[in-house]
Amino acid sequence: MQQPLISILIPFKNTQEFLEECINSIIYQSYTNWELLIVDDHSNDESYNIVSSFSKKDSRIILLKNDGSGIINALKLAFSKSTGHFITRMDSDDIMPVDKLKILSNNLLKYGKRHVATGLVSYFSKEGISDGYRKYENWLNKLTIKGNNYTEIYKECVIPSPCWMLYRDDLIEIDAFNSKRYPEDYDLTFRFYEASYKVIPCNEILHYWRDYGTRASRTDNNYAENSFIDIKLHYFLKLNYNTKRPLVIWGAGKKGKTIAKKLNELNIKFHWICDNPKKIGKHIYNIEMKPFQYLERLESPQSIVSVANAGEQEIIKHYFRSQNMESMNDYFFFC
Repeated sequence: MQQPLISILIPFKNTQEFLEECINSIIYQSYTNWELLIVDDHSNDESYNIVSSFSKKDSRIILLKNDGSGIINALKLAFSKSTGHFITRMDSDDIMPVDKLKILSNNLLKYGKRHVATGLVSYFSKEGISDGYRKYENWLNKLTIKGNNYTEIYKECVIPSPCWMLYRDDLIEIDAFNSKRYPEDYDLTFRFYEASYKVIPCNEILHYWRDYGTRASRTDNNYAENSFIDIKLHYFLKLNYNTKRPLVIWGAGKKGKTIAKKLNELNIKFHWICDNPKKIGKHIYNIEMKPFQYLERLESPQSIVSVANAGEQEIIKHYFRSQNMESMNDYFFFC
């Protein structure tokens, strides 16, 4: 039986140090029926020449130049030139385990359309991995093992951008890569969620994710925290917010204030609560800060929780459970 063709989409810019290792990890995949659409996003180092050398030796590697600028335009171009039955993404500075394409494609064949195949990820770096990235890795993998990634989608991107695979038709259905909203991987994940595509559970490491100081997610303004809040609010208001229920913000730190300010700009009314006695009774953005027990006076409220401390989050979850409130219906953690 002929293996379905897999199209691999890679944007790259000034990653000359890592490209050879990345491309070799694709060439040596146990699954061989693939095409690589790799797009130069205006590199000014030797990256283009490195990829060009590979493309001359292997006809499966198709080198393109971005006719616009940025990752979204590069992905859009790569997708438009692709012909694969399955589509996946890869970052030009990362590494594929040898069976990545085989495992992802087998899972899609097993579960069928309207599913997202993904896998566990492992960060690596010459300088060592920070506690923050290790916590993100552990959190993400814990979700992926059970396939319940969407249950915490408003916290952070729950599908790793370089470790998913879908049927081509499913990407077309959600108009993938035609959004101007950054971060593009988070936006795409919300599109999966909106379309009710199920995440296939996986307990194998299928992606080695490189961390280093000049990585785009560290330096590009499109990946700033405000962009994350914009995306979270956009999709919350579109998909989960019930206009007939009182809306509540829990927390008055930096993120809570940012969310409150944006809701004010959208003329969306909300109540504001916290458990900090120094802030209770004060007015911020003309909204009086109430104690968290005020929640019990509201009829069927929906709460956005902006409290980041893990210990305090557990206390807040316990409180919601005591009120018979359910996650992703009555309350949503935004951090």
